Amino acid sequence: MTDRMLLRGGTVLTMDPQLGDLPQADVLIEDGTIAAVDHHIDADAEVVDTSGRIVIPGFIDTHRHTWEAAIRGSAPNATLDDYFVEILDTFAPRYQPDDVYASNLAGALECLNAGITTLVDWSHINNTPEHPDAAITALKETGIRGQYAYGSANTSLAKYWFNSSEAIPAADVRRVRDTYFSGDDALLTLALATRGPGFCQDDVVTAEWRLARELGIPITVHVAMGRLAGRYAMVEQLDRLGLLGPDTTYVHSCYFSDHEWQRVADTGGTISIAAQVEMQMGHGWPPVGKSFQFGLRPSLSIDVVTTVPGDMFTQMRAAFAGERARVNATCWEQNIAVPETMATARQMLEMATIHGAHVAGVEDRTGSLTPGKRADVVVIDARDINVTPVIDPVAAVVLCADVSNIETVIVDGVVKKRDGRMVADVDRARGLVETARDRLVEAAAKAKVPAA
Repeated sequence: MTDRMLLRGGTVLTMDPQLGDLPQADVLIEDGTIAAVDHHIDADAEVVDTSGRIVIPGFIDTHRHTWEAAIRGSAPNATLDDYFVEILDTFAPRYQPDDVYASNLAGALECLNAGITTLVDWSHINNTPEHPDAAITALKETGIRGQYAYGSANTSLAKYWFNSSEAIPAADVRRVRDTYFSGDDALLTLALATRGPGFCQDDVVTAEWRLARELGIPITVHVAMGRLAGRYAMVEQLDRLGLLGPDTTYVHSCYFSDHEWQRVADTGGTISIAAQVEMQMGHGWPPVGKSFQFGLRPSLSIDVVTTVPGDMFTQMRAAFAGERARVNATCWEQNIAVPETMATARQMLEMATIHGAHVAGVEDRTGSLTPGKRADVVVIDARDINVTPVIDPVAAVVLCADVSNIETVIVDGVVKKRDGRMVADVDRARGLVETARDRLVEAAAKAKVPAA
């Protein structure tokens, strides 16, 4: 018998516009692939009862600095300016490879526990060649679908973020590519996490974009966030350098001009929005409406667990509330009716799933429960008291459920969470990340003590 699993009798939100929502249906998984979705399927398979549950594709986080898991909650009141000092200039220079391993192990398991089956790991902690080795090893061990985005070192705020002349080391990116990434269709793939114009000199920006394109890997860059970066007109600068293209994800994008939005749309760029961080830390309003206005398909991301929760429910609600608050306030001030284009709950779920797959470059294999795609599936227990009774299953996921309701998580056909419990050595990950926390907090505290 082939490796088969049949999810029986759940409410299935396929996120496939051709299949739609099925109030009571079965999902057949065969050899890691979604073999069929239908109202009733007979198959010789392991049967999982999903009656009273909601079955969805796995969530997709298109930008997270996973290495920061060891310093979770260390900057709860930080603005973006504070973050550069409190995290990048205080903790980052003191990270050792073991700390990165522990953080990526715990951080990726945190994702899986929360139903995030695909992760773009924006890894700007490559202080030595052993740092990316540790990060990638941990990601691979968890079995999460992911994109490892190789970023710069972070040993000095001045050296790497103030008009930096330090390019990401091309030789080490090639080494990492040749060592760990055999192809573009593996569970874990490679990208380049660039700092971009304003943070780097033009020759560095150009060198990093050319490196990514030489290797044929996607690019991800923070742009137009906060008072400082919002003045850089980073898309305009990239345009001047001839670097805009469909291989680039623009993270945050809170202060684009309309011309920049149009250039991103015209050149096929993609958008990642970290709504909770953007509102909380002062990046700007999450640009949900602007993305849709210019025909883009925005995704959602966590960004930093130093300051916000690491789950997609938080991001869907922050993006939903933030966009509607912005539009409602504008309409009230102008004494006009709210537009019919107000953000909807379904759009938030699309951002967290199928649009996320589009942005991460994996829409051909995940993001919807489409037969032929890989089986990245999440089952939410809708019988729990915070979810039941269900009238609108999309609203139940976006506005009612939380991590505690995630009953089953499957990645590439492999069960990662079953009956509400992780299929992993969570105790080991906890111990490692707590040890890393203790060492980092102590090292940061010693660094603040003035010399006698």
